Amino acid sequence: MPPIATHGRVPGIAPRKGRAMADDKPSPRRGRKPPPGDKRQFLTTMDPDVIRAIKQAALDVDRTASDVMEEAAKQWLERHKHKK
Repeated sequence: MPPIATHGRVPGIAPRKGRAMADDKPSPRRGRKPPPGDKRQFLTTMDPDVIRAIKQAALDVDRTASDVMEEAAKQWLERHKHKK
């Protein structure tokens, strides 16, 4: 029976030198990529049916839901800026 390895060493196998494979590359960040340019994320809560309709409408015109919502927000702000 071979002797029991101590301190992480196995008889007959040379210890590793250098960095571990996991250290070779930085791990990719999880989650979404940041928006391009000077845009920032804005979180809101809406009725699920409204969200679904926005996403479908955006697909229908080959745009992102974010683009559609930004356009809608700009139009709403323009209509309401004179009411201050």
